[in-house]
Amino acid sequence: MATGRTSVAVKVAFGSLAVGLLVLALKAFAAWATGSIALYSDALESVVNVVTAAVALAAVRLSARPADASLPYGYHKAEYFSAVIIGIFIAVAAIVIFREAYSGFVAPRGFRLDPTGVAVSIVASALNAVWAYWLIRLGRQEKSPALSADGRHLMTDVVSTLGVLLGVVLAATTGWTQLDAILAALVGVTILWSGWQLIRHSVIGLMDVAVEPRTLTLIREIISANAEGAIEAHDIRTRQAGKMMFIEFHLVVHGAMSVETAHGICDRIEAKLREAVDSAQITIHVEPESKAKHSGIVVL
Repeated sequence: MATGRTSVAVKVAFGSLAVGLLVLALKAFAAWATGSIALYSDALESVVNVVTAAVALAAVRLSARPADASLPYGYHKAEYFSAVIIGIFIAVAAIVIFREAYSGFVAPRGFRLDPTGVAVSIVASALNAVWAYWLIRLGRQEKSPALSADGRHLMTDVVSTLGVLLGVVLAATTGWTQLDAILAALVGVTILWSGWQLIRHSVIGLMDVAVEPRTLTLIREIISANAEGAIEAHDIRTRQAGKMMFIEFHLVVHGAMSVETAHGICDRIEAKLREAVDSAQITIHVEPESKAKHSGIVVL
């Protein structure tokens, strides 16, 4: 069953899809009203945004599923795969944009600076900016790579749209029609860079990257302060998979200590770690004092 926080993430992902469809309709109208290749490319990028929102929604819902016999460590990495898929769609959109830009540069097309079309495009960008801000904020709060990736891409879209609008106005006032095609090509470059960043971030996550140094220091301090009765803890390993954090280490205790006492120490450490680190799965391997390495975490 999905947790309350996951349910919020799912609702936001649904909202992203709705916002994406609305912005796509607004930008498509702006492109039609002006006949601008650059604004057409901007609308094409919004198609990617809709795909991004749909994939993010599927990933967030899948990652909320509990672990089962097939995937005993859970479905948390589904969000990293979603970001890779999003990056691929961005690359495809960029190729289409480059083709249109080349065609428009070789054979310049006239366009009109329709006030309504420009105003609609500005409204679409404002809507994207507000939604992107909330996506990035919630993505960090929920530790959701899919939502964060969607938000960062939308913010890039906002910046590129504003640049396109300024360029379209300049092209219309100067009569330099080819500038419209150049701007379209720049939109393609912008979303390619965005796609590369998404894929790069996702690959790092799929490689079981360790938690950031600050979090690791906190984990070590908690173990040290709450392992009273043990001798040391060593070989600590961590990895991040979406919002889930995996922590594993060896705890050395006196050889004569009972299983029940050793288990009580482990329970105490786990409880304190879960208070400080949300959504953590902890594995502790208890060892006798003969296995001490005298180089791990010293028990306070």
